[in-house]
Amino acid sequence: MALDPKLLDDLGKRLTDALPESARLLQQDVEKNLRALVASTFDRLDLVTREEFEVQKGVLERTRRKLEELERRVAELEAVLLDSTPPQQEPKTDS
Repeated sequence: MALDPKLLDDLGKRLTDALPESARLLQQDVEKNLRALVASTFDRLDLVTREEFEVQKGVLERTRRKLEELERRVAELEAVLLDSTPPQQEPKTDS
């Protein structure tokens, strides 16, 4: 049987409400400091937003398609070039 998240939230709220005022203030202070620490850590990680990620993903996909198209064209041109090059004659040797 899975626990209902609402039940867990309600239980947590009841426990918090049962704490003395000094413990609640300590909890708030710890939460505030922890949030600041996490925010500072994320800032140093040089993370990008989902929007920036999606933009770069699109650029990469277009670049990859263009590269594949250019590779295909080069292969076609090489084939045409090889087909149109007359066979080279081997030098005659006096034997």
